[in-house]
Amino acid sequence: MRTRIRTYATAATVVAAATAGLTLPAAAAAPAQTVSDFNADGYADLAVGVPDGTVNGKAKAGYVNIVRGGPKGIGAHGSIRVSQATPEVPGTPETGDRFGASVALVDTSGDGVAELLVGAPGEDVTGRGTDAGSVVAVGGARGGPGPGSVVLNGPSASAAFGLAVASADLTGDGSRDIVIGGKDKVVLRTADGIHTTVVTAPMGGHAPVLAVGDFTEDGTADLAIGYWTTTPFTQSHVRLWAWDATGHAMVNTWNTDNAGVSALAAGDFDGDGHDDLALGECREIADENIDDPCGPEEIAEGGGIHVHYGNATPGSFGYRQQTLNQDTVGVMGVAEAGDRFGAALAVADSNDDGRDDLIAGAPGEAIGTRAGPRAGAGAGAATLLFGGPTGLVDARGEGHSVGYQQDTPRVPGVAEAADAFGAAVATGDYDHDGKADMAVGSPGENAGSGGVWLLPRASANGSSAFTPAELGLPSPSGALAYGRYLSSQ
Repeated sequence: MRTRIRTYATAATVVAAATAGLTLPAAAAAPAQTVSDFNADGYADLAVGVPDGTVNGKAKAGYVNIVRGGPKGIGAHGSIRVSQATPEVPGTPETGDRFGASVALVDTSGDGVAELLVGAPGEDVTGRGTDAGSVVAVGGARGGPGPGSVVLNGPSASAAFGLAVASADLTGDGSRDIVIGGKDKVVLRTADGIHTTVVTAPMGGHAPVLAVGDFTEDGTADLAIGYWTTTPFTQSHVRLWAWDATGHAMVNTWNTDNAGVSALAAGDFDGDGHDDLALGECREIADENIDDPCGPEEIAEGGGIHVHYGNATPGSFGYRQQTLNQDTVGVMGVAEAGDRFGAALAVADSNDDGRDDLIAGAPGEAIGTRAGPRAGAGAGAATLLFGGPTGLVDARGEGHSVGYQQDTPRVPGVAEAADAFGAAVATGDYDHDGKADMAVGSPGENAGSGGVWLLPRASANGSSAFTPAELGLPSPSGALAYGRYLSSQ
């Protein structure tokens, strides 16, 4: 595993965070296995957002479940809940706050202890209106949460700030900045507290998809944003933004239009030292005579992954491209409508070959006859796609992968319709053995109560699962969908 500045996220799954209310120093390089250690015990932890959870009798007030890592990984060492009822956390639990709709764990100060960044897009803000939304940061500490503070509140009613978040040093000043996504807007909060709008555009009620990586080859992180809508007319975009020090603003540097995505991930899949960008569940939303923004249209069947590769020449990002799906030779499964292959993405060098690998969730995957509705969730699967000298697809046009689902030998559970295994994926060294582990969310498990699967060293060997009941979480009046929102590193 390698520590990197780039991060990756779905619309509601975050991979980097920063302490709010403070000017943050540059994070010192920390061992990869401790960057998400929230309780300061030397083991990486996993944050599970539970925005549908009831807190103090308030339905969907929401909370975050911090699942502790340890010698046996996550799920075997207990967990703690963090909500707006937690004394260190600002705010009060209210019906519909949906605290935990975006979550992240990351060590922002380089002290080996991670902070927690949480979005609550349903938060009502005094003087700004209903569902203005909010993002808070909570410090990690041995024995429990440290002090928390508000990062940013939404400016007006229905702004829904906190649908998506990401963080990195985007301005190049050595301090971490925070990107906050809401309805129809993405905002940058710089480390010195200045707010600047990155993009305002119709997003059709969908949360923007965020990722961070150095795509301009200048040594400073850039921001990737995906969004799409069918109102007032059909449009979709994946765009890159870089900091302009002269104008003190983010500027648009690269676009691929008509490409609708559910996830983005930055990684060095060909091992050349340059960041690449994977577009998950990429499909052409609108046909305006733009040639295949997600690769050949037939490869979008069931969800395709389209990769734009970086290289050493500034301004030439994305010229080299690859597309793959479940019909690509060497990729597990068969492409079928509704599979949603690539709906969730995570990155890790699972085999320590110096090239990043991509974990792709397919929550709509049918396992045998256990399929969900075409537009909904099936039994689900997750696929580990190995990077190589030419990236995720080799010189013969073939992929190399391992597939996992609940009917895979040594993986616990039974694949059932609507489990949605693979709706979220994350990586971390949860047992501190120096190897990347996989966490896979299955929010439809147990009639929607949900669960998370641990695959140590990205393998079925020794795999395990944990559910809300096993962690002692309170039983809600409705489904928790536990495992839909996972942090990663």
